[in-house]
Amino acid sequence: MVDAAVIILAGTESQADTGRLVNGLEAAREFAETAGDDLALIFDGAGTQWIEELEDEDHEYHDLYRSVRDEVAVCDYCAGAFGADEAVDDAGLVRVDENEGHPSVRSLVDDGYDVLTF
Repeated sequence: MVDAAVIILAGTESQADTGRLVNGLEAAREFAETAGDDLALIFDGAGTQWIEELEDEDHEYHDLYRSVRDEVAVCDYCAGAFGADEAVDDAGLVRVDENEGHPSVRSLVDDGYDVLTF
């Protein structure tokens, strides 16, 4: 049994960013599909910009995103800072704000999660 927190920080501007997103979603799916593993998937920083794109059923990685969507949370502060508030609200996603508006990485570590950033 593994507890893993996958944090997607990559923005939407480059092919490298897309690669980091896909690698993060693939890692998250692997944890989600393994019995007994606990997954936290957080879109943070510029990564919050992906929500609008991934919610689009025509997006190339929509199905991969949907496979882990139930585990998705979004940094509250960064959703606003990166213009993703409306998309996050429309998607009905959980916002996290334990550390001055941001997710608490320390709490994840304290709870025994291995933290992976993409």
